Amino acid sequence: MTAPAPGRAPVPDPAPDPGRAPVHVARFRSARRVPAALTALAVLGVAGLFLYDLAAVRAGRPGMEWRRELARQLERHTPADPWVLVCAGALALAGAVLLFLALTPGLRGILPMRPADPDAGVRAGLGRKAAAQVLRDRAMEVSGVQSARVAVGRSHVAVRAASHFRELDDVRADLEAVLAVGIRELGLAHPPQPRVRVTRVAVGKG
Repeated sequence: MTAPAPGRAPVPDPAPDPGRAPVHVARFRSARRVPAALTALAVLGVAGLFLYDLAAVRAGRPGMEWRRELARQLERHTPADPWVLVCAGALALAGAVLLFLALTPGLRGILPMRPADPDAGVRAGLGRKAAAQVLRDRAMEVSGVQSARVAVGRSHVAVRAASHFRELDDVRADLEAVLAVGIRELGLAHPPQPRVRVTRVAVGKG
């Protein structure tokens, strides 16, 4: 531990780099059971209606009224009609949303952690709120910090602290050192970089 200067909080020395080769850790993917179930039910319902209507026609019965009306509407209208364009746009938007949900990992609130044993096949994650709370507690231990707000993102940790004494540059330097150690101790696969902002506490006039 580095000996602190007069009036400064002790700052732990950064832990030595373990020197391990970088390990690619994929983000956690959301199962998205609700969108998948709703899409499956919608497709099943539409397919069931068409299958029932086809079976009824093959059995000599008249087709459903809604299908006959749909066929008549399609005969009278062209793809350039406004309502046809609106329906096509709505379907295209729904398809784009489904593709976006299928391709994006989701679960942005969970940060993947570095596995202790890459060959074990066990994955661990840390919630952003929990990581922010841990780093906030570390920030509050710095001398001169009266309050701190921490927001953890994928690539950066935004820290806003208010100091009621000491020089702001000294408080910022201590915060950056403490947060660097705290982020490393979280064991994240992709450690975010801290962005520290320190302001002076406003003193009300009597």
